[in-house]
Amino acid sequence: MKIRMNDYTKGEVIRIIREWTELTQKDFGEKIGKSKPSVQDYELNNTNYGIEILMKIAREFDLVITIEKKK
Repeated sequence: MKIRMNDYTKGEVIRIIREWTELTQKDFGEKIGKSKPSVQDYELNNTNYGIEILMKIAREFDLVITIEKKK
């Protein structure tokens, strides 16, 4: 599956990735070194996450992050 990050909020992106992994918020958080409340806050857009978290998720779940210039 492929998504355009521009089409979603930051929280939706985390939720989509977590749902792809078929993990609970607690289990997903453990995989990336965060607590369940942190994952909840990311998904609800209550807390911003940085590129470091996104890169950690990408490495943990073998995802590719691509930045492409619009045509």
